[in-house]
Amino acid sequence: MTFPIYVILAGLVLFWLTNLWTRSLARDAQMRVPQPGQIQKVRGGALHYVDLGPREAQTLVLIHGISGQLQHFTYALTGLLAQDYRVIAVDRPGCGYSVLDAGDGAPLGEQGRMIGDLLDSLGVENAVLVGHSLGGAVALSMALDRPDKTAALALLCPLTQEQPDTPDMFKGLEIRSSFLRHLIANTIAGPIGKRTADKVLAEAFSPETCPPDFMDKAGAVLGLRPSAFVTATSDFCAIKDQMPQQVARYGTGLKVPGGILYGADDNLLAPDLHGQSMTAHGLNFENLPGRGHMIPITAPEDCAAFIRRMAGKAVA
Repeated sequence: MTFPIYVILAGLVLFWLTNLWTRSLARDAQMRVPQPGQIQKVRGGALHYVDLGPREAQTLVLIHGISGQLQHFTYALTGLLAQDYRVIAVDRPGCGYSVLDAGDGAPLGEQGRMIGDLLDSLGVENAVLVGHSLGGAVALSMALDRPDKTAALALLCPLTQEQPDTPDMFKGLEIRSSFLRHLIANTIAGPIGKRTADKVLAEAFSPETCPPDFMDKAGAVLGLRPSAFVTATSDFCAIKDQMPQQVARYGTGLKVPGGILYGADDNLLAPDLHGQSMTAHGLNFENLPGRGHMIPITAPEDCAAFIRRMAGKAVA
């Protein structure tokens, strides 16, 4: 089957135009949300992080979720903790201003290893890991692989189990072809993301309301860049592929104290499945009535108090 030359030319023009639009969105995103922290080279890439608070204090390491960046924590939470703790918030590999040498994301365990390498380079030996959403799965992976360097877990609405169904807002992320990921990322993902941002954020925050400054102050506009889309699709596929093996390790491998805090009305991850279930492995479970999935943004005081309680359980 052959296509008329005008069809081919039209396709090339469409590709060129959408690619130009995508590049413009990416430049605008980086102007609106410039890099706030430092870059540390690690095996497999380079990680962007901010390092706040007194260096001699207990260290909290904050790990964000899918399609996020460290500004989810600097939005409100780090300011409530940095007077009393050393607070390191990190862009997961491929997110925010962190980069991967390989262009298609990294397995959850590899992400944990890279963050662990960052902590080693900073001389952090016994951190309290604070993971939100997918960041909770990465924190759990680190606790399993680095129990001697993990003092405690303080997980906020974490992904801890296999996810039985896919929330509507994530259904467009199950793309396994590297070629297709990059094609979509460099053409239509950004324009579509910009057009649907209000709807997606309303679902993510439900039953609460997304604050009007979230795109800039929380760095969400960085998600319109091609690299963010590629990483998000890779992360989504990693959840499908790797969570069963991680869950199988909890029974014998999870020895770190700590707990889980959920919004009781979380619209994306079920609190009973991903929170209450982990009490079988020694973690406390608490919830916040009337709150949704984005509690680091909507309930920072409650999150800070919870993190302080879990840090109090830290293994010396």
